[in-house]
Amino acid sequence: MIGDLAMRRTSVLLKAFGTRAYFARDIIRGFRDPGTWFPEMIRQMQRIGVESVPLTIIVAGFLGGVTAFQTRYQLFPGVQLSVVGLIARQSIVLELGPLLTALVLTGRVGARMTAEIGTMRVTEQIDALETLSFDPVAYLALPRFLAGVVMLPALVVLANTAAIFSAWLTLILATDVRTDDFVSGLRLAFTPFQVVYSLIKATSFGAAIAFVSSYEGYVTEAGAEGVGKSTAKAVVIASVSILVLDAIVAAVLAPFIQA
Repeated sequence: MIGDLAMRRTSVLLKAFGTRAYFARDIIRGFRDPGTWFPEMIRQMQRIGVESVPLTIIVAGFLGGVTAFQTRYQLFPGVQLSVVGLIARQSIVLELGPLLTALVLTGRVGARMTAEIGTMRVTEQIDALETLSFDPVAYLALPRFLAGVVMLPALVVLANTAAIFSAWLTLILATDVRTDDFVSGLRLAFTPFQVVYSLIKATSFGAAIAFVSSYEGYVTEAGAEGVGKSTAKAVVIASVSILVLDAIVAAVLAPFIQA
């Protein structure tokens, strides 16, 4: 009984892995026809990147302010105030900036991707593309994947900058930390690889959001209800994938941050 259950679950997992592997293969094959995916990629870059700028700045602004407050008022007496700038930079650039930006955009961008493609599936628009010998993966999934990989790092750079500015503004207006203390902390033990580390996380997060969202939309079934289920499933899987990738990147690259 237990053995049969284990076999069934293993079969389900292998099938899920296999279908996603085939979908990834189809995305790679789509590169052969840039005329199909390039114009749509530009449009998706605007929708994923440019239209997400206000939300990214708002989230980053609150992130920076809260991080600064928490850091300042948890310092022991006698600790140099420049430590606030160091901790704020490390927290924002290495972890909170890319992670929270990706999680927020999973809800905004990922859900929309899944709903769009899922609606096209249940209304048989994807079937129509296939009938016309049009590669639906190259037209729908590949542009979104590339746009996610390109635009999420750009949004993370913006988020990191906005969060650090917000942290500085909060500290000088509401605490006893001065600008020179904060700037001194920002410069302390800084290496260019810390920025690269943040961008590596952002790139992997963008790929995960776009791939998961596109796939779940592409395999949507059962009409409007199916679109809702696929959208919810995509947000959950993408969020978990982001957390897993965050842990993997940290485990592999964190030892090199101060190298």
